[in-house]
Amino acid sequence: NLGEKKMIVFVFLLLGYIIILGGNSMIIFVATTDPKLASPMYFFLYNLSLVDMVYTTTTIPNMLSSFLSDVTTISVLGCFTQMFVFIQFAVTGRAMLTVMAYDRYMAICNPLRYTAAMTRPVQLLLVGGAWVFGALCTLPASVLAWQRPYCGPNVVRHAWCDPSSLRRLVCGNTSVDNIVSITFALVAMLTTGVLILTSYILIGVSISRMGVAQRLKAFTTCTAHLTVVSISYTAASFVYISYRLSESLFLFQVRMIVSVLYSALTPFLNPLIYSLRNKELKDSIRRTLKLIMVGFLFYFHVISF
Repeated sequence: NLGEKKMIVFVFLLLGYIIILGGNSMIIFVATTDPKLASPMYFFLYNLSLVDMVYTTTTIPNMLSSFLSDVTTISVLGCFTQMFVFIQFAVTGRAMLTVMAYDRYMAICNPLRYTAAMTRPVQLLLVGGAWVFGALCTLPASVLAWQRPYCGPNVVRHAWCDPSSLRRLVCGNTSVDNIVSITFALVAMLTTGVLILTSYILIGVSISRMGVAQRLKAFTTCTAHLTVVSISYTAASFVYISYRLSESLFLFQVRMIVSVLYSALTPFLNPLIYSLRNKELKDSIRRTLKLIMVGFLFYFHVISF
């Protein structure tokens, strides 16, 4: 229904996607190559950036191609793959934020044990746990959806293969699917949300016992993560509520717009927030960009001769 505005949305979405890929790629690059960013916090951060990149790549390129053609099709297998990967990475992203909250808790509340406790095997175990949690929360609803009969309409009224939109195409009763989907969505949201909240309550109690200088330093290390968590969970709650309200309040088009904004918002803001709020990361990115510029200048200087 965009009409002539289609290309305007295409340009904005394309620019946003380029920034998502560029910003998160830069974080991954500097976190893996700069020795000054060897702490567990940056290991978890570049894993979050990787999740955000795959998460957006699952949907945005397909949406961009749909703006350039009148009819967009997707195979049945491709549709279910897209649905599974999109939900899994959404949940894995929340789990990764939970792991980062635990890392901040250990660094602030148990500084003497932090280095000994957060070894590389423990870091890998936490990241692996986040991925497994995302898969376990996604599999039940996806398996049920795959087993349902689809014998009628074949038009998914969404920007991608969304579970609730796909259930409208099922020829049969989907009450069990709805219950399973809601249950695991609540498990994913509440489990990660409660753990993050608990971590920050304990951090707050610990900070209240510190001196002014220590308190400011501890608060600074948590600001970027807390900002990302607030935006992510607020947006996710708004999307979840919009899908549960009656259609008279939220039309399909409105739901689609909200979902598209939500799917791109957090991955778009993550690199911006962390690079602006974190001095070490900001300095590392600045050094990397200077090296890249020097490399380009040297290359063109050699070519000119």
